[in-house]
Amino acid sequence: MDIRVLKYFLTVAREQSYSIAAERLFLSQPTLSRQIKELEEELGKTLFIRSNKGVTLTEEGMILRKRAEEIVELLDKAEQEVKNSSDSVSGKVYIGAGETYAIKLIADTAKKLQSDHPDIQYSIYSADSADVLERLDKGLIDFGMIFQSYDSTKYEGLEIPLKDTFGVLMRKDMPLAEKEIIKLSDLKGKPLIVPRQPNHSIQLSEKIGIAEDDINIAAEYNLVYNGSVMAAEGIGYCLCFDRLINTEGGNMCFKPIVPKVEATCTFVWKRYTVFTKAASLFLSQFREDIEHQKE
Repeated sequence: MDIRVLKYFLTVAREQSYSIAAERLFLSQPTLSRQIKELEEELGKTLFIRSNKGVTLTEEGMILRKRAEEIVELLDKAEQEVKNSSDSVSGKVYIGAGETYAIKLIADTAKKLQSDHPDIQYSIYSADSADVLERLDKGLIDFGMIFQSYDSTKYEGLEIPLKDTFGVLMRKDMPLAEKEIIKLSDLKGKPLIVPRQPNHSIQLSEKIGIAEDDINIAAEYNLVYNGSVMAAEGIGYCLCFDRLINTEGGNMCFKPIVPKVEATCTFVWKRYTVFTKAASLFLSQFREDIEHQKE
């Protein structure tokens, strides 16, 4: 399977049109069609459904797109690592992270390195912990920030001293906005906007202490900004970490939950990984900065 043809396939999948994809790739449409047809014959599967409105992926096509994107991304990362393997320190540091105020510590380290190493760049991928670990396993990122336990035989980690506080983001004209703090019982039966994850009701029941039958999930989100927009429209109360949405001067407010619910973030990487010079330098500086935070 030719990486060039995989890139052709991804372009057609993105544009949903052979003619537009051909223009983007500077190919004739017959040439592009022939390349995709040969790929389908090689795999023994139909990848696109063609219609007057364009092309859409088949189920097999969707599977290939996911893997092809990972392959192309990993190849691009490898090319950059080889090109930047000189005496100077340059290249990208790839970090996967959930939404957390602790990302500030990464920014602080990056800023500290910037003056002496201006050619280091940073690629931040936002995802939940499971996705972050999956990308670590595949070599698509160098480091991850997660909120779950991990296999210490497989990964190394640094506990982040900066904790995230769980609370409720809401409009100032919502009934619970009159309270200084939110008790767990206050959320009983209220429409909740929650982070997207499997078994929401069970997770909330365990983490926050609300009986599963009393949990009313109105909406879910994977990026807190999207959750904040739904909360701003009055759809419900958004459960999230503090300091992720600026509520100063607007019509939104954040109220902490009592008893206090905090989350500890861990900075992790795969054991025995051979890092690029840029990633190695970042890790060394980040370790030092974390130790200073703990003092």
